[in-house]
Amino acid sequence: MAGRQEPASDLALAADVLIIGGGPAACWSALTAALAGASVVLVDKGYVGTSGATAPSTTGSWFATDRKRRDALVERRLGRACGLGNGERMGRVVDVATEHIKLLAEWGYAFPVDDAGNPYLANLRGPDYMRFMRRQLLLARVRILDHHPALELLAVGDRIGGANGVARQSGTAWTVRAGAVVLATGGCAFGDRILGSTGLTGDAYLMGAEAGVSFSGMEFSAQYGIAPLGSAVNKGISFTFASFFREDGTPIPASVADRYPPLATAMADGPVFAVFDQASPAIQDALRRGQPNCFLPFDRLGIDPFTQRFRVDLRCEGTVRGTGGIRADESGATGIPGLYAAGDTLDRQDLAGATTGGGGPNAGWAIATGVAAGRAAQSFAHGLGQNHVDAPSRALGSVGLRPEGAADRLDALELTRFVQSEMLPLDRNFFRTATGLTRSLDRLDLAWADARASLGGGNGLDPSGSLRQREAAALTFTGRLAYTAGLMRDEARGMHRRLDRPPGLDGDARRTQLDGAALLNATRSTAMLPPSARSLQVA
Repeated sequence: MAGRQEPASDLALAADVLIIGGGPAACWSALTAALAGASVVLVDKGYVGTSGATAPSTTGSWFATDRKRRDALVERRLGRACGLGNGERMGRVVDVATEHIKLLAEWGYAFPVDDAGNPYLANLRGPDYMRFMRRQLLLARVRILDHHPALELLAVGDRIGGANGVARQSGTAWTVRAGAVVLATGGCAFGDRILGSTGLTGDAYLMGAEAGVSFSGMEFSAQYGIAPLGSAVNKGISFTFASFFREDGTPIPASVADRYPPLATAMADGPVFAVFDQASPAIQDALRRGQPNCFLPFDRLGIDPFTQRFRVDLRCEGTVRGTGGIRADESGATGIPGLYAAGDTLDRQDLAGATTGGGGPNAGWAIATGVAAGRAAQSFAHGLGQNHVDAPSRALGSVGLRPEGAADRLDALELTRFVQSEMLPLDRNFFRTATGLTRSLDRLDLAWADARASLGGGNGLDPSGSLRQREAAALTFTGRLAYTAGLMRDEARGMHRRLDRPPGLDGDARRTQLDGAALLNATRSTAMLPPSARSLQVA
């Protein structure tokens, strides 16, 4: 963990545990650590309670009050994991999620009720859920810093001891020194502005790599969601009841289980249209009541989506609903002392394998991993003693903050658009070939070299520029992670759709592993581990 002397800050705080992020995993981490007796600061790029992919959504969660239901959830998910899931881990996620959803009810969260008047505990309405979690954090005396994005981690000796960032509204810098840090900033949608994901730019991946973490499953970063053309609403439940057509009215056979490949193939030839004509009147009413924001685009255009066709698009969800991320054990420990991770920031192959965890499994994962990371971070910080924040620290941020050459020679917006041109198109990311992956990766490697040399640094930690520069750097780094891992997995498996390779056998499923620090400082060849250590056999 190389670094430089920490810059001066306008706001300097100390805490036992620092949580970076504002979604459900971050909130559960902060709440768990605080209830265990830790002093906790939570910093978020947006406003805790409204930022992130969960806040604008309604989602189910894994929840099982009996062993039969638990085992059924696990069995169904294992059947979709393409040989990469871990049934025992899934079962533990169900157990922890169930326990803490019951706690929500005890604390007073107003779950919806069924026709018999019984609370439906598996349903989490995003806006209510996240507002309720914010209230619980405040009751637990967690200090929340809204609109305070973290830009870099701080190292104290060989451990992580806090972070630096900027306050977006005041234009000032901040520093939080802490005994332990939890990264819970979500995944990366590669700049595609889907619902709740505008700020999900892979920030934790870059900060984690600068601290020395490793990654797995980053090839499973090609998850796409369906949305009305021009809309950011990528919630897919309504499309369960849809029929799809080419522009001339020719039907497109698309099963609910695997509708995206035929739709993506058709979109290569021309516009694709949908209509929710398979929804009964009762289903129509339930969809409108349960997913009201899904219908705002139609209402504004004066379209009845149950009777009128409308054009659709596939929007990149990347690792927000893909499964790649930072490698950690079940406590959230990343292998770097004092650094933990939770939620979508983590590698989620144990949960979902090579396919998306969707809503319910991912919601349960956020709870379970958030609780684990908060508990472990509190314990680690407690073990440091009372004076853990007094030692000198060094800043670890590099690309986008401290260029190696002439500062501010590379425009952050231009770099972001370049990364999007490589990561969003269906013929580059959704459908993959070795030739295409190599070509895109070569371009991203060159962009990364330019970013290392001249992105940022002109005004120090200036909120008007440094946040955009770090986001552009994180997007570029995440793209390199995704395509490097894509070349390593020399087969088709799940959302890793290699057109030039046969499907892998479930019994021979292996996991890719990338050294984050090596990929920061070199080309992909040196970031790949030797063949003997490159992959991990999954039992």
